Amino acid sequence: MSKESGDVKHAADQSERRRYIANRVIEAGEVSVEELAEFSGVSLMTVYRDIAALESAGVLHRHRGKVVAAASGLHEATARYRLQQEAAAKAQIARAVAPLIQPGSSVLLDDSTSSVWVLRELIEKAPLSVISNSLLVARELENDTRHSLLMLGGEYQPWAAATMGPMTIRDLDGIHADVCLISASGIRGETVYHPYADVAAVKQKMMEVSELTILLLDHTKFSRRAMYAFGKLSNVNVAVVDAKTRAEDIRQLESAGVEVLVAGV
Repeated sequence: MSKESGDVKHAADQSERRRYIANRVIEAGEVSVEELAEFSGVSLMTVYRDIAALESAGVLHRHRGKVVAAASGLHEATARYRLQQEAAAKAQIARAVAPLIQPGSSVLLDDSTSSVWVLRELIEKAPLSVISNSLLVARELENDTRHSLLMLGGEYQPWAAATMGPMTIRDLDGIHADVCLISASGIRGETVYHPYADVAAVKQKMMEVSELTILLLDHTKFSRRAMYAFGKLSNVNVAVVDAKTRAEDIRQLESAGVEVLVAGV
């Protein structure tokens, strides 16, 4: 085999291996470097080079010793990774949302990490009835007996740390909540989107069974696109955005009839 043909074969193998690594991480949510080396049949050094290339391409991230999928229009990052992303913006939004929740309300929280930040602001309030499909929400309340917690059933999705699917939808059919706190992965026109169909279906049902829908959006969501629609901005009562949100994005929300609160201003 000539050096040229050998280099071509190596490049093809490398490209294929990196594609397999990316797919493996996206499917699993998070994977250790050692697992990826075993999966790929190459050395740790080679896998580290592959991961570095995929990081540069915006496909993967390294986080606390694990490799996780980066959020995109086709897939979402893991819940544990997202919980720490844009933390300052999410804390801003949470502080702005808390005064909107009346003591004694029934509050429906989706699997978004923005909802967890809001819950941390609400936890010292008078008792609330919290309803959620998120294990992260459950963990926030597991040692607090002041609030009631109703967990929605369904198929557990490790990447989201939440339940999804037809059983989750059926559980929501029997619920009426005062307030729904929900996030979107992307906005296009007057429609809100998420990369996964089963998550979008749960979010849509949560909006349907709630008296008031509050949409939580940090500024990064306006530059993202996702595949599955779960609602119209006209179905949203209030949108709470962070201080980095562009004026044109705020106008987009307001033109759809949404009341906008800019956190941190």
